[in-house]
This record gives sequence, C-alpha cells and structure tokens, in this order.
Amino acid sequence: MSWSALTSSPSTEADVHLASLEAPQISEAPDEPQLILTSFQELEPLPQTYERTDELQPRDTLTDLMDRLGVSRSEANSALYSLYDEEFIDPRRVRPGLEVTAHVEAAPTEEDPDAVRLIGLTLKHASEASLVVSRTSDGGFTAHELHTRLMPVTRRVSGTVQTSLYEAALDAGAHDAQVFDFAQIYAYDVDFQREMRVGDEFEIVFEEYVDERGNYIRSGDILFAALDGYATDREFYRFTPSDDGITDYFDAEGEAARKFLMKTPINGARLSSNFGYRTHPISGYTRLHKGTDFAAPTGTPVMAAGNGTIERASRFGTYGNYVRIRHANGFQTAYAHLNGYGPGIRSGVRVQQGDIIGYVGSTGASTGPHLHYEVLENGNHINAMSLDLPTGRQLEGPLLEEFNEARAEIDRIRGVNETETLFASSSQLEEGEESTLE
Repeated sequence: MSWSALTSSPSTEADVHLASLEAPQISEAPDEPQLILTSFQELEPLPQTYERTDELQPRDTLTDLMDRLGVSRSEANSALYSLYDEEFIDPRRVRPGLEVTAHVEAAPTEEDPDAVRLIGLTLKHASEASLVVSRTSDGGFTAHELHTRLMPVTRRVSGTVQTSLYEAALDAGAHDAQVFDFAQIYAYDVDFQREMRVGDEFEIVFEEYVDERGNYIRSGDILFAALDGYATDREFYRFTPSDDGITDYFDAEGEAARKFLMKTPINGARLSSNFGYRTHPISGYTRLHKGTDFAAPTGTPVMAAGNGTIERASRFGTYGNYVRIRHANGFQTAYAHLNGYGPGIRSGVRVQQGDIIGYVGSTGASTGPHLHYEVLENGNHINAMSLDLPTGRQLEGPLLEEFNEARAEIDRIRGVNETETLFASSSQLEEGEESTLE
C-alpha cells in the first residue's frame, strides 16, 4: 500500500525518495468503530418564541385582549372558537381579571417586521385549573383543560390580639378562610364583637394547598384551634366520629364545640344594639328591643342559628323580609330586615345549623343595613347574648378512644405533647410567626 500524493506540484528528489519508501503496515480491525465524515448544510435558525401575558379589563372582550397581545384577528378567532366549541368558556360571561398568556413565535414580513404566529394560549380561569389551546398539525387549534397538581401543606400560626382577632390572625400568616372558620368554631362560646380583649392569645393549625412551585392555591381545613382570653380558654380538635361520619370540633374531653344554637348567626358584623329597653330610632318610643342588632354590609350572608324547620319566610310588617325557624326544645329564632332569602328558603323547609337563610338588608322599619336577630323560648323573647345554651355532643367509650388517637396525632403535628403548654411560647413560635410543618 502506498500513499497518494497530497499535492499536484512537480516531483522532487525528496518526493521520489518518499514515494519509494514502503508504507507502514496498518492492521485492520473490522470490529472497531469507524469515523465517518459527513458534509452538513448549515441549518436555519429556529424561530424566536416567547410569551405575552395580559388580563381582561372591564368592558373588554377576549378579542380586545388578543389584539393587545399582538395576535392576528384570524388566528385569535380560530383559537378562541376552539374554546367556545368545547364549551370550556362562555364569551358572554368572562370576568375582568382573567389572565391570558399567548405563546407566539416571530413571523416577520416585509409589511410587518414585528408580526408573530400564535402557537397556543393559556387561560388561568380557576385557581386549580387552566384552559390550554394548542395548534394542531393542520394549522387549526384544539382546547383542553389542565388541572393543577395540588399538594397539601400543614401550617401553624399563633399570635396575640392587639386590635382585632382578624388583623392579628392575618398578620400571623392565616388567610381570610381560616379566620372565618376559626370564628365559626367559637361562635357558640364567644361574642367576637364584645368579648375579645387586647392580649387574648390564639393558635391555629390548618391545611392549605400549593402547586408544584409552592404557590398558594386555596385553603384547607382547620385541624386545631385554641383561644385563651377573656371569653374562653378552650381548644378544639377536628374529628370525624365513625358512627355518623359528621365532622366536628371537640375539646380535649371530647365535648363538641357545636351547641344547640349559635350566639351570632353572622360573621364580620358589628353589634349595634343590644336586647333590652331603648328609644326606637324611627318611632321615638321607648320600648323593649326584643332582639340583637348586628350592623353589616348589604348582602352579608345570614346563617341558621341551629337545626330546624322554616316557619315563615316572607315580608312581615316593620320587620321587612323575615325568616323564623322552629327548633327543638321549644326554641325559635327570627331574622329580620333581610335583603333577600337564601337558595330554596321557604316555609316548611328543613335547615341545618350554618345554612345560609338570607342576606343582610334594610327592609321594613330600618335606618340602615343590619340583621335583627331574635331568640324565643316557649314563645318568650330572651337575650341571645346571655343565653346559657345546651351543650353539644359528648364523645364516650370507643368513640372517645378514637378521638384521643386523632388528638394525639394532631398534637404530634403541632409539635407538643401532654406535658407541654397548649400555646406556642416564645421559644417555640414567636408571636405572629408562622411555621410550615412537614
């Protein structure tokens, strides 16, 4: 084997001498991988892709929003109709704040160097789901719903009331939903308008759900609640008894937080008038005020104070829109000046404690939006705020044993045991500090 000449220049003596040399012997190795050189043409650069995000503004249409995102009218219509055809969205009912992301690629033309081609859309239409529009191989679009994968996280917050429980709980890291649920748990023991004091301490252990990036999506259930203050020093654990499957909150002895009637069948209201004699603001006469008034914005939900049957749900003289419920043991409750009634509320309907029966209004003889709430026992009006309510359920025997096991597990999550204080001390959790529990 000889080597071929590398150039076409005239031969020299050196060239002749080199050519006369015997070429080195190379042993063949058929099993060895061979290096193969292939000629490639230069590849075209991929189109630049990027995202544009905007929110639907008041009086906007989705087409208006697509215009702002720079999507052509024809592509916008094609993409949006894929959503309409699958009935994922009704264009007549979209609300301001809807977040839309357009996924586009650069498609410049001589007429418009900034032109783009739509690849797809993402519409954040719910906290746990998005609508996704994708381009198909034939140039059209298809739509589907993508559900967010949620992960539960348990959190613990505590604090001391300075101005209000609501502000203290939010400052500690709770959400509105937890404050609402906390107030519901203690609604049978505490009048939050009159009985909260500066220095009252609270603790809440609750679940919340986050997405894969750790972003908060929605609230979960309260597992543990404690309030140590002027009105009460009770703590409650979430538990579902195996006999009836009805979840409730129980104290350490197994007594339910839920009582026969709620003291305050409305959340976030301000006590504006007590039970007793007063000068009526419209008639000017001094007479017995037979109930308790709670000032609240029009439309605030009003709840049934206890289980019972609707006796009346209609207009009733100076009471305006009025609901009266018959309960067990000779008790009745009445709700007046309502703006309207809850879904399905009418005479003869059974309701459960906490069901929404109406909404705060100012109908009848009223000077402003408020709830007038009455409690009657055997036909006689009594003061709901000072009423010694019958206690709720008491767990016993095997059910109490089940509860104690569940309570021990919640205490483990809280990081306390029977010898530790029931409230987070400064060495465990600084006032207002929050912790995420594994």
